Amino acid sequence: MILIGIGSNLAGPGYDSPLQTAAAALQELPKISIEVMRRSQWHLSEPVPASEQPWFVNAVIAVRTELGPEPLLDRLLAVETRFGRARGEPNAARTLDLDLLDYQGRLCATPRLLLPHPRLHERRFVLAPLCEIAPRWRHPRLGRTAEELLASLPAGQPIRVFGET
Repeated sequence: MILIGIGSNLAGPGYDSPLQTAAAALQELPKISIEVMRRSQWHLSEPVPASEQPWFVNAVIAVRTELGPEPLLDRLLAVETRFGRARGEPNAARTLDLDLLDYQGRLCATPRLLLPHPRLHERRFVLAPLCEIAPRWRHPRLGRTAEELLASLPAGQPIRVFGET
């Protein structure tokens, strides 16, 4: 299974909202040989670490592709750029974030790519949507399921399904 996290808290150029930006980015993936197999619901989450910036729209997708991990990362970064992502300071507001979370359970540590994503097990905005599409997915390093990881998180990191109050 190949898992990608999606996040946005600023509208990209030509879009009215972070949700429109993230949804439009998903529509671009099949055009670059990334087939979306499953998608979680959209969630709203507080920025991590907490800040005054707008809340994020987040989802997790499972995809299929013939691309290897680094070529896949290159294509994801190119999509981010097309949707107005400007990299600056860490944890800044952004129009689009496409994080390669896991690539078929591979372990990878290069200057460009860490697999699985090094902080996915600490983030409710990743684990809650991940549990919707793959609750029994196992973290390749920790050996725990997505459900177990989510249940073990400390209180905090507010998140809710988009549209719920």
